[in-house]
Amino acid sequence: MTMCRLLLVKSEQPFHCASYLKDFAQIAKNSKEFQGDGWGCAFRRNNRWQIYKNITPIWQNNLEQFGTTTLLLAHARSAFGNEGIKVENNMPYYDERYVFIFNGELHGVKINETGRIGAEKIFNYIKRFDHGDMLQALHKGIEIINKRTAYVKALNLIIAEPERIYLHSAFNENDDYFTMHWRQLQDLLIICSEPFPGELGWQKIASHTTRVFS
Repeated sequence: MTMCRLLLVKSEQPFHCASYLKDFAQIAKNSKEFQGDGWGCAFRRNNRWQIYKNITPIWQNNLEQFGTTTLLLAHARSAFGNEGIKVENNMPYYDERYVFIFNGELHGVKINETGRIGAEKIFNYIKRFDHGDMLQALHKGIEIINKRTAYVKALNLIIAEPERIYLHSAFNENDDYFTMHWRQLQDLLIICSEPFPGELGWQKIASHTTRVFS
C-alpha cells in the first residue's frame, strides 16, 4: 500500500490549480515520510477529466502548467517498500466517471480483484458494488475489505465524480500522520492530508468516517 499525501479542491468558481498544488507540494516535501516516488493530478476541463502523472517528486515540477479548473485532485506517492515505482502506478486512478486517490497500509488483504497495485485493486473492488449509488458501494466495499484484512493500519481514500465527492478515512495508529483535514469557505471545499501551512479554519476528519460532499 502507500503512505501518501492526498488533496482535493472543489469550487463553484474557477481557480488556478497552481495556487493549491504549490501548498500541497510543500506539504509533500516536508512530510516525515518521503513523498517523492512520483505524483499525479486530475482536474475537470471541458466536462472531461484531464490526467497528469510524473515519476519525479511534485516539488520538482512546473505546477503552473495546468491552468484553471473547478475540481482538482492530487496525490503524492510514497511507495510501500520502495516497490513498483513506475509512472503507471501513480494515482489518480480513473475511469470515464470517477477519479480515485488513496493513502494507507493494509496487511493480509484477501480480495480477488484486478489491479497493478493494492490501491488500484481497492478502487476496482469498490466499483463492483456501484449500481447507481457510489456512497452505498463505498460502504459495502469497505465493509468487506475490513472483514478480509488481517490488520488495517490506515485506509484513507477519496472518490470524485463531477457532482459529488466521496470520502472514507480510517486508521488505527499514527493519528498525526493519517488524520485527514478539511476546510469549507462558502463555495470552496478543500480536503487534504494536512492543513495548508499558516492557514486557520481547518477541521480534523475523525477516524472511521465515511461521507459525501456535494
